[in-house]
Amino acid sequence: MATITPRKDQDGNVIGYQVHVRKRGYPTQTKTFRRKRDAEAWARLIESEMERGLWRDRSESESTTLEECIQRYLAEVTPGKKNGHPEELRLRQWLRRPIAKRFMSAIRGRDVAETIKDMEGEGKSGNTIRLHLAVLSHLFKVARTEWGMEAISNPVEAVRKPKLPQGRERRLIVDEEARLLEACRQDENPDILSIVQFAIETAMRRAEICGLRWENVNLAGRVALLPDTKNGNARRVPLSSAAVAVLAALPRRLDGLVWDVKADTVTQVFARCCERAGIKDLHFHDLRHEATSRLFEKGFNPMEVSAITGHKTLQMLKRYTHLRAEDLAKRMG
Repeated sequence: MATITPRKDQDGNVIGYQVHVRKRGYPTQTKTFRRKRDAEAWARLIESEMERGLWRDRSESESTTLEECIQRYLAEVTPGKKNGHPEELRLRQWLRRPIAKRFMSAIRGRDVAETIKDMEGEGKSGNTIRLHLAVLSHLFKVARTEWGMEAISNPVEAVRKPKLPQGRERRLIVDEEARLLEACRQDENPDILSIVQFAIETAMRRAEICGLRWENVNLAGRVALLPDTKNGNARRVPLSSAAVAVLAALPRRLDGLVWDVKADTVTQVFARCCERAGIKDLHFHDLRHEATSRLFEKGFNPMEVSAITGHKTLQMLKRYTHLRAEDLAKRMG
């Protein structure tokens, strides 16, 4: 049963209304409102939820802001993730937004939708916005399941997500491969030529190539072990004769790495080589597209290709695979 008591100042003027809701089996709920009708509406809601067995304690979510939850998430959750730096950057951007000042219980889908509009106005891509929404969604999940905020809903689930652009279909055409390799030969960076050749042969990611160690390379068995990949699983990559030739020609380094180059440096040098070769709109990651497509064109089936490339699902594999109709026509007879 609810009781509503006027709250008065020292002059006897009513400045608010305090509600007490008491029901056997539930802790007493207390909240103060400026208007009596708001107090009555809240009391009816709490009583109704208790009668139907739907009541959840809102005290934690009503007294904790999104900003406080983000700080806690950064301290407790992000450090346990394999690569938490990108996530940390996204969360710190959420901290700078007005929504961060709101209490967790008060955040609704429309608040998130307004933030999405702000991000679009800032020029963020659909994929970037989706990544920001993903970390916010997980924060709400953790708050509900681990931080005692069972009563809150996840506002991210209530909004329409930006559409993702169609996957890139960029592949090497005509004489681009020859021009690219020649530009790499002329570059001042001694590693870029072998890295590009190796990428085209193996479909390995940039970070996987840069982190490859000699102790994980078996030239005789023609296999490279990747103990730490993007999806968290180790992977054994079979090496073509051309890939083996690339590795066999390299000197052995004292630090055990196959190449002495950082991933970001590869991107910068690759862009320079493309400019020198007169090749437009080609990214280093497109070489993974190219290599994956070539595996299909050689006759490998989807399961075999996924074992080589490390794609977890066939849908992900399809996004990275674009076969040339001309090459497929030759196989049709």
